[in-house]
Amino acid sequence: MKRVFSAPGDYIYFKSQVPLHRIPIGTKQWRYYDFGPKVVTPLICLPGTAGTADVYYKQIMCLSMKGYRVISVDIPCVWNHQEWIQSFEKFLDAIDVHHIHLYGTSLGGFLAQLFAQHRPRRVKSLILSNTFLETRSFAAAMPWAPIVSWTPSFLLKRYVLTGIRDGPHEPFIADSVDFVVSQVETLSRDELASRLTLTVDSASVKPLLLSDSFITIMDTNDYSAIPQQLKDQLSERYPGARRAYLKTGGDFPFLSRPDEVNLHLQLHLRRVGLEAQPELVQSIPKDGTGGGPSKENDKEDRDDEQKDNGGNPESNSEESQPSPSAPESSESHGLDEQLLSNAEIHYIDQKDSIIFKPSAMSMNQHGAAAGILLQSTWEFFIFSLLPLYVDSLYIYSNNAWKLRQLV
Repeated sequence: MKRVFSAPGDYIYFKSQVPLHRIPIGTKQWRYYDFGPKVVTPLICLPGTAGTADVYYKQIMCLSMKGYRVISVDIPCVWNHQEWIQSFEKFLDAIDVHHIHLYGTSLGGFLAQLFAQHRPRRVKSLILSNTFLETRSFAAAMPWAPIVSWTPSFLLKRYVLTGIRDGPHEPFIADSVDFVVSQVETLSRDELASRLTLTVDSASVKPLLLSDSFITIMDTNDYSAIPQQLKDQLSERYPGARRAYLKTGGDFPFLSRPDEVNLHLQLHLRRVGLEAQPELVQSIPKDGTGGGPSKENDKEDRDDEQKDNGGNPESNSEESQPSPSAPESSESHGLDEQLLSNAEIHYIDQKDSIIFKPSAMSMNQHGAAAGILLQSTWEFFIFSLLPLYVDSLYIYSNNAWKLRQLV
């Protein structure tokens, strides 16, 4: 029986707090979320074929509350890779962003590499997850690619959904699949056709000017729609890149394993020199702009969005920035900081893997537990021997009194 999808509670909260922006750039419509201090160089998230800007809502909520700026975008209707590069650059110019860090999964990771290849001065670092270097194998598996732009919507959706592994899944992975499937249902025929065209259009990533030390490859070890051979090619292309392996997570670890993914994202951003600005989170105005100095640009974005939606925008000035205490407590911030500060890079066969050593907090907890056990043992002996001591003292006193009577 088909499962009935209901939106997760944290997603409903996200939608109530984070404004959705729509801006037309030329003939393209860009739909995106932009949250966090505007003075921080943003991390831009690019989804795969089946994804939308909404699939990264867990990263937006977590990282923005820690002082990072996160932008999640929909891939607009572009029909070749050169058009993607030009359109994405115009989008960055429109929102007044010059330098970026890119996090791309599947098709989004491939497009991120292409942009880094052709616009190297704008890309500061890359995080690539379950992605590839060339499209030849996808084109071979899709012989009807030349007519994809004329294919009916229901056939395109069916083709995209067949690439998502069907159950059984563990609960968190099953929920992530359900969420992505619900997002596929929101995509138009042109959006699906353009994304499939980008997947099969002949192209490959050439060597990047970006150093491997500014690249992190984050893959899941259980399964994904990207063949292992293509992921191995990616690793061979960037031998000096950092590796972040997730034991499980499926095709969408950013939804099924958000805590691990967010931690690896923070480690990457710190390693490449991007420092968060948590002190600015408190000062972010509750007007849906995400804070920072670019208020005029945000006002223009909202005006454009009102025009696009006929005066009834999906996000308006009444949508507020979530309070810093709402999604996370100060204790969780401290725990994340401790995990980050105790993370180490170990070299194994000339490949980097991120592992974690026991934190000082856990060592203190072990010491406290040992102290409690010692105290409990000492109290046990005291209370066990005390009655014997009292009885002996009574007998000694009684015998001493009798001896005094005889004398």
